[in-house]
Amino acid sequence: MNDEQPAIQLEETGSKGRYFLRGPDGTEAEMTFSKAGEHMFIIDHTEVPDAFRGQGAGLRLVTRAVEDARAAGKKIIPLCPFANAQFKRHAEWADVLKT
Repeated sequence: MNDEQPAIQLEETGSKGRYFLRGPDGTEAEMTFSKAGEHMFIIDHTEVPDAFRGQGAGLRLVTRAVEDARAAGKKIIPLCPFANAQFKRHAEWADVLKT
C-alpha cells in the first residue's frame, strides 16, 4: 500500500466550491461548500468513496477548510453531518465555528 496521500485541491465557482482529493484511478473524495457572504461559508456535503475509506480523507478535507477559514478570518457553518461531528470532536476549531 502506498502511504503517500493525494494533495487536497480547491475549486471555487461563484457562490459554491469544493475541496477534493483525486486518487490515482480518478476517484474523488470531496467536501462541498456554499459561500454565505464574504466572511462565512457553509459545509454542505462530504462524500468519501470506498477507495478512500479508512485513510482519514474526510477529516483531511474538513481540516483543510478549517485552516483556510482561519487564515482568511472566516467562519464555518457545518451543516453536513460528518463535518458537524468533526467540529464536535475538535474543540480547537471553535474559533472558526459560527455560533
